Amino acid sequence: MHPFVLVLVVTIGGLLGGALVLHSLALLGAMGRHVGAACCRAPLIDVVVFYFTALPWIVGPVLAGWWGLPVAVGGQIAALLLWVVGHELTHPGARRGPRIHGTLDRLVGRLRNHFAVWWTAWAVPVFWIIRLAEIFVYPPLTWSARLPKYRHADWINVSRHKFSGLVGYDLIWCLYCDWMTGVWSLGGEMLRNVESFWCPIRFYSDKKCDNCKVDFPDLDSGWVAASGSMRDVADVLEEQYAQPRDANSWFGHPARLTVEGKAVETNEQV
Repeated sequence: MHPFVLVLVVTIGGLLGGALVLHSLALLGAMGRHVGAACCRAPLIDVVVFYFTALPWIVGPVLAGWWGLPVAVGGQIAALLLWVVGHELTHPGARRGPRIHGTLDRLVGRLRNHFAVWWTAWAVPVFWIIRLAEIFVYPPLTWSARLPKYRHADWINVSRHKFSGLVGYDLIWCLYCDWMTGVWSLGGEMLRNVESFWCPIRFYSDKKCDNCKVDFPDLDSGWVAASGSMRDVADVLEEQYAQPRDANSWFGHPARLTVEGKAVETNEQV
């Protein structure tokens, strides 16, 4: 068998087989439902997403050299299209009802909408880099600088498959966004701790300050003015981090807020 054909067969068969296994879990009783629920949140969701997105990028070059990578990507696209057709055929009622992609096709045009949706797939490797940083880069900071720990499952999970009426294209892209937003949000939360701990200095550009204060609230409520001095920076660090606490969270972190003398519940692990 030609290596390229082998890559296509392995990729398409492996992905459709994996999807069939996930779909079958609900038929295996309580144990199957338990495993299915575990596969929808970290850490198992990382394994599932890796299997369907990144693993073919490794298997393709292994089986057929570097040209096996685009062949594997082609196999991923083919497997996705086949799954979409099969999933829609098994849900005829939802397929004929109101659809996200059908509505957007009418609003912006079918070709433009589908091009834009598929173009977002380029972001998958970017989000994997962020996810790997959350798993491997951030954790050492929790003991070295006492930055707060997080239960990744509270952020990295998917649940939109439970929404009634999502089938085919709508379901797969909503699950992609479900995973993506959790990865991005957790990364942003970790970066807030990093920025406020090491660099609590406002930017000279007022426009940049306005743009960034949504994602970095401490910028408006504690960072030193750009016209300040290093003495000011040192004083802020002393004020914000000298007091004993379980973790050196960003200034506005809920763990720093109190209600009747008790810390507000957060996502932190202690």
